[in-house]
Amino acid sequence: MNANHLAEEFAQLVRELPSALHDVSMRDIRRQVFHVSTVAALAQGGRVCDIGGGVGLFSLGCTIAGLEAVLVDDFADPINAELGDGVLDMYRAHGVKVLRRDVIEEGFSAEPESFDVITSFDNIEHLHHSPKTLLHEVKKALRPGGWFFLGAPNCVDLKKRVTVLLGRGKWSGMADWYEQPRFRGHVREPDSDDLRYIARDMGLVDVRIEGRNWNGYSDRRRWVRRSIGYLDPLLQRRPSLCSDIYIMGRRE
Repeated sequence: MNANHLAEEFAQLVRELPSALHDVSMRDIRRQVFHVSTVAALAQGGRVCDIGGGVGLFSLGCTIAGLEAVLVDDFADPINAELGDGVLDMYRAHGVKVLRRDVIEEGFSAEPESFDVITSFDNIEHLHHSPKTLLHEVKKALRPGGWFFLGAPNCVDLKKRVTVLLGRGKWSGMADWYEQPRFRGHVREPDSDDLRYIARDMGLVDVRIEGRNWNGYSDRRRWVRRSIGYLDPLLQRRPSLCSDIYIMGRRE
């Protein structure tokens, strides 16, 4: 399935989501096309587990690409309280197996060697406790030759390096920290060296790091959206400067 066809399929899926998710999901299609296309190339027709995907598009997109998808999340974000559990029926209707689990407090508890790819996007930076035990469980749950695909915001991207000098660059909004009964924002964003550290600790091989700059494509300022089309390919040559960084590694 090519990227344009996948993007069209995603647009159809967005129409099935609650209206509160429409705008943010439409802006996220480009990113999710990259995620699903990458995973489909790693495990054609295989079994994928996404950790912390919430009510996003990725697990749904995996089913479109012919993958067996499992979604694991605690579903405790404010948007889940707003929408209720009914939204998860759509995921089940599309063939996604949905598991409610706090993987830090309760453990991953997946069967050994049961997945071809395990993913986690924009989740690790929200964890309040070390993910080390979880990530070692992830490795055990991968089949030999299976891939771990992790994505996170870069704590030292080019934009942050500039905005911090200007006295800005906070990770989280004040209301997210102060007004919510439980803080669900960014606790610690990694950089490229952190991702390499994780890969070494997990004993992964064929490790590679990639960078993207998704926020620019959905920025409300027109000049930013126009500029990112030129800047993104250049910045991808230096993932350490990109706003979004990824690591992919294989279990031997």
